[in-house]
Amino acid sequence: MNDLADRFFAAVCAGDTATLTELYAPDARIWHNDDGREQTVEENLRILRWLGQNLDDMRYEEIRRHPLADGFAQQHVLRATLPGHGPVQVAASLFVRVADGRITRIDEYLDSAAAAPLRTARQR
Repeated sequence: MNDLADRFFAAVCAGDTATLTELYAPDARIWHNDDGREQTVEENLRILRWLGQNLDDMRYEEIRRHPLADGFAQQHVLRATLPGHGPVQVAASLFVRVADGRITRIDEYLDSAAAAPLRTARQR
């Protein structure tokens, strides 16, 4: 499970949507606490692509990963620089379900106040 998780977060940082597409099950759903909506893979890839294209020095730090029977849980801090804003630091926890070696669901809880500059920049 660590290999899949490592590949997933490396692909996010690299903006590698081809690898992310490979790691997601086609019908995967991604939920975030800040809007309460489930995203499709394609909707999520648009956001991850935007992050990769618009953040400088994006990285995951303070990673704590815990295996689960059907996947893993991870706590981390996403750090990056948002041009025109400066440093961003977003704490998050994810519960990731995996089946047949692919991600089928992510439930992400993040610090919505810390993520506000990212939402604002995406809406421009």
